[in-house]
Amino acid sequence: MEPNDLPIVCIPLDLPDHAAASLVEFFHDLTDALERHYFSQLHRHTQSRRAENREPEHPPVGADPNPPF
Repeated sequence: MEPNDLPIVCIPLDLPDHAAASLVEFFHDLTDALERHYFSQLHRHTQSRRAENREPEHPPVGADPNPPF
């Protein structure tokens, strides 16, 4: 990987083991903090996406698929 492979984020290429572990821990902590802060928005977004992707309900077994209305 080259330093410019990621144009927005440039990560160090060669880290000692303890530094790599610390960096990953930092990103986990940052992600946790962001998820806590934006929980309401993330929850609404997830619910909205689920509602959009829901398949139409199937009629009960044995029900007339074309009921007269």
